[in-house]
Amino acid sequence: MIPVENILTFIAFALVIIAIPGPSVMFAISRALVLGRRGAILTVVGNGIGVFVQALAVSVGLGVIIESNDVLLTVIRLAGAAFLIYLGVTAIRNRRAGLDLSAPAIVPTSRHLLRESIIVGLSNPKTIVFFSAAFPQFVVSNGTPIVVQMLLLSVIFVVFGISGDAIYALSAGAARDWFAKSPGRVIAMRTIGGLAMLTLGIVTALLPE
Repeated sequence: MIPVENILTFIAFALVIIAIPGPSVMFAISRALVLGRRGAILTVVGNGIGVFVQALAVSVGLGVIIESNDVLLTVIRLAGAAFLIYLGVTAIRNRRAGLDLSAPAIVPTSRHLLRESIIVGLSNPKTIVFFSAAFPQFVVSNGTPIVVQMLLLSVIFVVFGISGDAIYALSAGAARDWFAKSPGRVIAMRTIGGLAMLTLGIVTALLPE
C-alpha cells in the first residue's frame, strides 16, 4: 500500500490544485447561475464521475497512450470545447423560459444534467495529462500493484475535487437563488452563466496550453 506520508503529501498537493479555480469550477459556477443549487450539485457530481473515469484510464495505462497522441488530445479538447459552447448558447437562448420563481427556472431531468456534466468531465484532456504526470510521483514498489495504488489516489483526488467544486458551485447557486426574487435578475443570472460557459468553451478551443 502507499505509505501514509505519500498519501498525506498527495492530499496536500491535490488540495492546492483543487483550490485554484479551473475549468471544472468555472463550469460548475456557470451551471449554478443558470440552474440553481440542484443543477450545481448534479454538475459537480457528474463532472467528478467524468474525471474519475479519466483517472481510471490513467491507472490502467490508457492515459499514457492518449497523452502521447497529439491528434487524439486535440480531438478530445475540441469536442469538449464545442459541447461547452453548445451548453452556453442553450442557456442564453432559454434565459427567459419558465420564470415561475416558485419552481426551478429550467427543469431538465437529473439524468440529463448528469450526462452533460460527465461528458464535460471526460472531454478535458489536461486532466489525463495531470494524472499521468502526478500519480507516478506518489506510488511505490512495495508488493501492492501500482494500478491499485493509482486507483486509491484517484478516489482521493475525486472526493476532494467534488467537495471543493461543490463549495464554489453552492455559493454561486445561493447567490442565484437570492437574485431570483426578481424575473429580471433571473434572466441576468442565466445570461451570465451562459456567457461563462460560452467563454470557457471558446478559451478551451483557442488556448489548449
